[in-house]
Amino acid sequence: MKRTVLLLFAGLFATAFSACVVLSPKKYKALLAKQDSLSSGLEQAHLKGEYLEGLIARLKKDTTGLSATLNDLRNKYSEIDGNYAKLKDNSSTEISKLSQDLKKREQRLKEVEEILRKRDEATNQLKEKLQQALLGFTKSGLTVEIKNGKVYVSLMDKLLFPSGSIIIDEKGKQALTQLAGVLKEQPEINIAVEGHTDSQKITNLGQIKDNWDLSVLRSTSVVRYLTEVAKVEGVRMTATGKGEFQPLAPNTGADGRSKNRRIEIVLSPKLDELYNLIKQ
Repeated sequence: MKRTVLLLFAGLFATAFSACVVLSPKKYKALLAKQDSLSSGLEQAHLKGEYLEGLIARLKKDTTGLSATLNDLRNKYSEIDGNYAKLKDNSSTEISKLSQDLKKREQRLKEVEEILRKRDEATNQLKEKLQQALLGFTKSGLTVEIKNGKVYVSLMDKLLFPSGSIIIDEKGKQALTQLAGVLKEQPEINIAVEGHTDSQKITNLGQIKDNWDLSVLRSTSVVRYLTEVAKVEGVRMTATGKGEFQPLAPNTGADGRSKNRRIEIVLSPKLDELYNLIKQ
């Protein structure tokens, strides 16, 4: 392009020279100045063109890179969006499952609370029946109370046995007969008979070696009377001996030792329904 302009300029100069055979020095200098100006402008135009071509090349390269980055971001966005959709679906499923489990647990809790309410109600009713049936023996050391959801009928040893004996006397038989009448009306009640003693060592009681023996044999005597004579179902009965190790009072005085020598008949409702419910 530069060469073409120079040729054109030379042609114009030759034409002007042929038209004017003789140029004045002033015009000649003006033509030279004009030639230099055109050459300089041509050079600048050429450099600017090269710069613009380089800039265009860089822009094309940047555009290609940005396009690749944009495509990569779009792919990542699609992947994230897909994962979010899956997570949302899974979360909805989990939330629904947790909600159903919570409803089931709430229902089970209500059922447990209802069973416990019925148990407490039945326990209170049983206590009242026993108190009424055994009212005549309260002055002889018989008490009825509720502890930990169970009914405890406590009979002091003097109400059941002669001193140092494991044979139930007539007054004790009367009390146990009255008790059995209530127990037979309550088939859903488990019965545990516990023998308790004071801490005094056993002496001169034949084959009874210690307080363990005495507590076990006395509880066994009560169980035998309730099952064999009063006809309470044996499958509901348990006989245990606690010896001297669960005292109600200190063994330092006669009154305390008297309270500790006792038979406790522990009555607890069968909770099979509750246990089965809890295991579900």
